[in-house]
Amino acid sequence: MLFSLDSGVPVIAAEDYHGDIETTLCFTGHRENSIVPYKGNPIYRIITVRTVQLMLMRYIDMAVESGYRSFISGLAEGTDLWAAKYILVKKRSDSSIKLIGVMPYLRHAQRFAPLYKESLADVERGADVLLTTNTDPDIIYGKKGAGGNTSPDVYRLRNYFMADNAAAVISYFNEGSFKSGTFQTLNYAARQGRKIRRFGLEDVYAVIDECGPDIVKIRRRLVFMKNVFEMPY
Repeated sequence: MLFSLDSGVPVIAAEDYHGDIETTLCFTGHRENSIVPYKGNPIYRIITVRTVQLMLMRYIDMAVESGYRSFISGLAEGTDLWAAKYILVKKRSDSSIKLIGVMPYLRHAQRFAPLYKESLADVERGADVLLTTNTDPDIIYGKKGAGGNTSPDVYRLRNYFMADNAAAVISYFNEGSFKSGTFQTLNYAARQGRKIRRFGLEDVYAVIDECGPDIVKIRRRLVFMKNVFEMPY
């Protein structure tokens, strides 16, 4: 039996997981350090980050409204953990909602910032299932032959597993970020015919343009967004 190094929760091999793909959605997105503040001004950093988070939450609400019930998080800093934390909130009022956490390898959080390590442990404890796509307890990410037990494929395998086991994807993806793991996941998901619903900084800036840096107005504006899962694109 494997256990998380961060929460102590039991971890099972991803290959042993079998869920209902048609009602399952996964997340992929950038980390917090990818968020360029509105107008490039550091004074707007907090409102920009919060708007990204609120838009992500609104997309999750729309997914739930459209019948998705199982949500897969790759447990990375930023988008993955923000989404997972919100799923835990949704679970409190809807017992049909499930959270599946998928780590790329057991030591993946070694370099997480302290705040994200705390969030990760909370998410793992609240998840319905905690999986790993690499069960070798000593594996770490790195080029083969770099010394130690390394693999360059651990994140790719995690990303592909999520797309293979979900019917749809919610993504925070910024145009031009073609070398990111988020792009890798979206590209693979598109090839598999998954439904992709994406937003990026251009959408976040547009909301702030409309509402100003007022979080109450931004929250109200997002409530009235049309359900993207009911749109044909």
